[in-house]
Order: sequence, then C-alpha cells, then structure tokens
Amino acid sequence: MKTRVQKWGNSLALRIPKFFAAEVGLQQDSPVDMSLVGGKLVVVPTVKPKLTLRQLLAQVTEDNLHNEVETGPPVGSEAW
Repeated sequence: MKTRVQKWGNSLALRIPKFFAAEVGLQQDSPVDMSLVGGKLVVVPTVKPKLTLRQLLAQVTEDNLHNEVETGPPVGSEAW
C-alpha cells in the first residue's frame, strides 16, 4: 500500500489504515517499537508479557495493599 508522510506539529506522521491496525492488534495509544533496519523504517507493536497470578501477587506489598471496603448488605443471592 502506498501512502504519504504528513506533517503533525513539528513531527512527521503516517496514518495506519484500520485494516492494518486490526491485523496487528493496534489501537489508539498502543505502544510500538520503531527502528531502522537496512535503511527501512520498521514499526512493531510492543507486546506486554502476560503475568501469572503468582507473579502478580508477588508484587503486593504492605505499602500497596488496599484496605477492606464495606459494600453494604447482600442485595441478591450472594452467600456471605
């Protein structure tokens, strides 16, 4: 696909067609890695590693632990 580089403030920008974005899982504000490889501009979506529950819980400390929250009496068929 051919497109044009456009001015965006003091920078240059390329529009990414919706089909291309959907194909690689890009959305607005998605992080990407941009590099030059063999004289070509390469843009690759940054993939966040999927953390396990054990890895997530290992990040909980006394400093970032939240207090309990009172949610009121049951309103449906909850069993407490």
